[in-house]
Amino acid sequence: MAKKLVKVMNTSFRDGFQSVYGARVKTADFLPALEASVEAGFTHFEAGGGARYQSLYLYCQEDAFDMMDAFRATAGPSANLQTLARGVNVVGLDSQSSDIIDLHARMFKKHGMTTIRNFDALNDVRNLSYSGRCITEAGLKHEVVIALMELPPGCSGAHTPEFYMKTLEDILDDGVPFDSVCFKDASGTAVPSKVYESIKLARRRLGDDVHIRLHTHETAGVSVGAYQAALEAGADGIDLAMAPASGGTSQPDFIVMWHALRGTDYVLGNDTDEIAVDGVVEAESVFKDCMRDYFLPPEATAVEPLIPYAPMPGGALTANTQMMRDAGTLDQFPAVILAMTEVVKKGGFGTSVTPVSQFYFQQAYNNVVLGPWKRIAEGYGKMVLGYFGKTPVPPDEDIVRLASEQLGLEPTTRNPRDINDEDPSKGVEAAKKLLVEHDLEVTDESIFIASALKDKGIAFLEGERPDGVRKVDPKAVPGEATAGGADAYTVTIGGRAYDVAFEGGKATVNGRAVDYSIAESAGAGGGAGARAVTGNGEVVAAELAGQVLRLVAREGDAVSEGDVLLMLEALKMEIEVKAPCSGTVRAILVSADQNVAVGEPLVEIAP
Repeated sequence: MAKKLVKVMNTSFRDGFQSVYGARVKTADFLPALEASVEAGFTHFEAGGGARYQSLYLYCQEDAFDMMDAFRATAGPSANLQTLARGVNVVGLDSQSSDIIDLHARMFKKHGMTTIRNFDALNDVRNLSYSGRCITEAGLKHEVVIALMELPPGCSGAHTPEFYMKTLEDILDDGVPFDSVCFKDASGTAVPSKVYESIKLARRRLGDDVHIRLHTHETAGVSVGAYQAALEAGADGIDLAMAPASGGTSQPDFIVMWHALRGTDYVLGNDTDEIAVDGVVEAESVFKDCMRDYFLPPEATAVEPLIPYAPMPGGALTANTQMMRDAGTLDQFPAVILAMTEVVKKGGFGTSVTPVSQFYFQQAYNNVVLGPWKRIAEGYGKMVLGYFGKTPVPPDEDIVRLASEQLGLEPTTRNPRDINDEDPSKGVEAAKKLLVEHDLEVTDESIFIASALKDKGIAFLEGERPDGVRKVDPKAVPGEATAGGADAYTVTIGGRAYDVAFEGGKATVNGRAVDYSIAESAGAGGGAGARAVTGNGEVVAAELAGQVLRLVAREGDAVSEGDVLLMLEALKMEIEVKAPCSGTVRAILVSADQNVAVGEPLVEIAP
């Protein structure tokens, strides 16, 4: 009896990068590994989307569209190049208007992509309907997603086989066009028995001709078992990665899965042929050599036993730990993970996949640093209020009330896309206006960049391209990383570690390039030109560690209680720092792009 060919998508160069390296990998560094993968027999690759899109602009000094062009040129004209989209959020954390959703599909088609895997973290089919049609009309294949996870112990009401079948029926009833169906478990927590039952029911409903695949992660240690369950239930394909971007927070390694299937009726391959494992061994050798200088976070290679209690996707986990390293707050990561359990329980059971996973993490971070539910993170608050769609179960009433009070928004049941279409700050015309104001060229690409990345997209287009790629300093002790280059040091101040590198007249601090100057010290009281608190006013200190995104107030400005003084960015959150009293801004103690620690003085206000 002929063995069943299991169709494999190689996720190394998107989800692998995102899950292991926080998506911070430069294109030229991985192309030899991509070429070796093609030679090994892979024809289906995940090539972009997800957090990989914005990370190229924010950390890698690269344009994502250029990366996609290079990927296509290397993979060849016949390769199936797939990207990941977040429904109405496309490739950002914020949801978008109809014209940007349509532009996303057309731009990704223009730049060589074949298939878009399209999901909604809430499994709200309204968020898949229009985006799915745009993908199909652009000439791309649409892989529609049912988003999976396991609820923390003691929770019920969603994420059962019956719940997933209801989602599938909603997709079919809506008439969403699709070419394949993916059950996507970003946190790797779905119990194999539920995976089996869900895919068995889907196969029975869809018939034998619809391609069904499972996507999962090794974060909770059950990925191989889940894939075996999916295959037994009738799945056609699975997602696998290659070392060093495999296992742990990523997908299982191709070789590991090959080994698990030895002696069974299944073989791993492309659309037509089995992929020889010896070729993959060679490709992994090339890949390891390509990535030898990149910092490999230890949390990216581990199975985390607490993940079933706090479902955290691999791609979000390492992206967040990288940002926490930058902010000097990595020591708080275990507490934040533990705090996620309550956040998930009270948030309405949205699937822990971006952007909802980020909302969960941001809220858990706030609860740890500021105190339980003292500050509702904007994304989490808007989610429980309904601005991203309908949550699988109603969120906690007290949390909804707090979110409404703190954000100044009323709960809604409206279609998120309708809300966005009415928002004058969103859409193609708003992006064009912003580009013109900054004297930037108006192209379809620049419009999309400005819409997806907002201020940071504009900054990139204006030439601001900080290097946040974390590479190993050969002079450092094993396991330490710097932002790269010569004259690199790890400086610890107040228990927080800062990676500092000096090269080419620039200093790179925890991955961010900044100007610097050195002058003779004026003594123990501080250096030349240092700003100090006078002691004669009220000092506004940072509640969260982060980066100063922009200054709003200026020295000498009269401010009222509650006025915004500056904006901080922490873990992809934009946080308003407000005046605690009325008075005059005596001193601005920080500058734009500066990293600040908890408790660090920001502004002094004279009464």
